[in-house]
Amino acid sequence: MQKPLYILAILLLFVACQTPKKETPTTATETQPFEYGVWITADAKRSDAEYVTEFNRYKNGGIDEVLINTNTNPKLLERLVPMATKAGLKVHAWIMAMNRPGDSIALQHPEWYQVSKNGESCFDTRPYVDYYQWLCPTREESRNHVLALVEGLAKVEGIESVHLDYIRFPDIFLPIGLLPKYNLVQDTEMPEYDFCYCDACINKFEAIHHKNPLESNNTAIDMEWKNFRLNAIREVVNDAYEIVHKNDKILTAAVFPYPEMADHMVRQRWDKWHIDELYPMIYHNFYNEEIDWIGYATKQGVQDLQSKSAKINTGIYIPGLNQSQDDLIEAIKLAKANGAKGVSFFDGPALTDEDLATIKATKASLQ
Repeated sequence: MQKPLYILAILLLFVACQTPKKETPTTATETQPFEYGVWITADAKRSDAEYVTEFNRYKNGGIDEVLINTNTNPKLLERLVPMATKAGLKVHAWIMAMNRPGDSIALQHPEWYQVSKNGESCFDTRPYVDYYQWLCPTREESRNHVLALVEGLAKVEGIESVHLDYIRFPDIFLPIGLLPKYNLVQDTEMPEYDFCYCDACINKFEAIHHKNPLESNNTAIDMEWKNFRLNAIREVVNDAYEIVHKNDKILTAAVFPYPEMADHMVRQRWDKWHIDELYPMIYHNFYNEEIDWIGYATKQGVQDLQSKSAKINTGIYIPGLNQSQDDLIEAIKLAKANGAKGVSFFDGPALTDEDLATIKATKASLQ
């Protein structure tokens, strides 16, 4: 009679051993601080004292990082980094990537430039504005030139990231709020704003898909041709990511407001990139939107990145706030409430003393 009881005890012991132990709840990690940044453009002619004053002004106003455009000059960046870091600011090396106005090396190679559907090259016929001189992301020589510039900046000691800007194609559609400035109506994809139809792109596309986009009845709905260009930008970004990480830095980028919009407007699908952080330029007034659109566009980007580790820093256009401190506070709160890890303002010199006082006060209340 004892044997069944013995077997039952063994079975109960086996079941107990197989039942997962209830784990002790872990302590929540410290919340990452909500950070504030500014984009600025450097001028080698300015004195060190002027920069020290500017950097201290930002830091005292609650700013945590500066994204500095040195026109891809590593020497100027090396000069500025110690001053900014001494002020307590993180430094990002901001580079105009595919749009390279006045690039002395590129200008020696007219074949490097993007070509529109109607056959005009950015080398001498520039869409919208004179500083639109776009290099082809497919042609080996032009893309390698851009990647070499990225590497030069990545080697500068003390920077946080290389920060890509204009990492896209020229605007096939301008933001609706800017159209009156150019006296344009863009209801369709206009050939003079549709790039890149250079020989390198056409030949590579034909080798893959066995068709020529110039012979298409409607390139606007040719998904292979659209994806070819999206992928050309993605490949430049992914190569830049490898270069930057080999130099122990991270890769960041200023991008259009959210991936679907960026895809439609400038052939830029940033949720598919290898990248560490994104700075979507959510300039609501460019799109004739109200301030709550900052929250909408931030949330859309955050949701599109849910499966990735990349984070969002919402870009805010200071002139678009009409110098209203209430609007500035609301813009910051909307970004944070919708999942951004920080905000960045365009641009630093546009921030008034009153703006910086508001930022500092808002920072204290949001942490």
